[in-house]
Amino acid sequence: MNSFIKHTISKIEPVESIYYDIAQRHLDNLTKPLGSLGRLEEFAKRIFGIRKGLDIDVSKKVIFTFAGDHGVTEEGVSAYPREVTKQMVYNFLRGGAGINVLARHAGATVVVVDIGVDYDFGSLEGLVSKKVMFGTNNMVKGPAMSKEQAENSVIVGVELANEYYQRGYRIFGTGDMGIGNTTPSSAIAALLTGKPIPEVTGKGTGISDDSYKRKIKAIERAIEINNPNPKDPLDVLAKVGGTEIGGIAGIILGAASNRIPVVIDGFISTAGALIAYEMQPVVKDYIFAGHMSAENGHRVMLEKIGLKPILNLDLRLGEGTGAALAMLMIEAGIKIYREMATFGEAGVSNEIQN
Repeated sequence: MNSFIKHTISKIEPVESIYYDIAQRHLDNLTKPLGSLGRLEEFAKRIFGIRKGLDIDVSKKVIFTFAGDHGVTEEGVSAYPREVTKQMVYNFLRGGAGINVLARHAGATVVVVDIGVDYDFGSLEGLVSKKVMFGTNNMVKGPAMSKEQAENSVIVGVELANEYYQRGYRIFGTGDMGIGNTTPSSAIAALLTGKPIPEVTGKGTGISDDSYKRKIKAIERAIEINNPNPKDPLDVLAKVGGTEIGGIAGIILGAASNRIPVVIDGFISTAGALIAYEMQPVVKDYIFAGHMSAENGHRVMLEKIGLKPILNLDLRLGEGTGAALAMLMIEAGIKIYREMATFGEAGVSNEIQN
């Protein structure tokens, strides 16, 4: 494994339970029945623990939307041509995509990262160019990436996490754009959860029944030909993954190493989270699952990591849209923690009548 990735992983520490205890005592002293604000209290407690009680303001938010193409689209696994990836990058930069709308609503900055689009954008204002390769190779015919390319995609994510931590952002979100990327995500899900391929494979952008059959067959062939090692997440990423999935894994590792909470989006983001989790299970302490995707296999991956989604809105767009919405819920929990009066401050009795 690359030394920079090893060093990042070595910095990741579990969240100490003492901070959860401190936060819980404060929450229990607010002017409300115990636990009556449900998961909002959980979010506040987790943020307090992640940040060790310091700088728990999460109002400065950033969502990283990684864009990359996939050679497996040659197998007819998607309803859209791969040129849509490039076109959507331009849409992101114009501010016209779903993630732009919902990020504005959430007060989050969107960072659009070209990590593997099969197109040369040149120098384009607003686009963060971190290209590892011009689209992955067709994983049905051989490895999607070399080991070095897979590691480089993770390194891109870690470096961005470090950079935006230094810029003062205190909560990260992950998003993706890449035609065909539910196919590698399903392959990763099958390999790292041990579930049958059909159980973790859905229809993505709304493909036909015939395309769905081709998709399952493509995943089966890719796994058979490449023989990824399920005990080596970087091997899985290289052989059947994608650059944006690696970038998301890197953001999560980088966030955890800086004690920053990270909100993952849907199916593709969770594939990246699963790669990061298999590399260092402690990252679970820093991850919030933004929502439950309508895509097959998402629940399986969340359960493998041990995460409970915040929202369930039948979303399946990606881009970071679910993460943007979930950030609002997390911030609401923090505001409860910081702004709600205690019983003593409000002059309210907290004695329970028997």
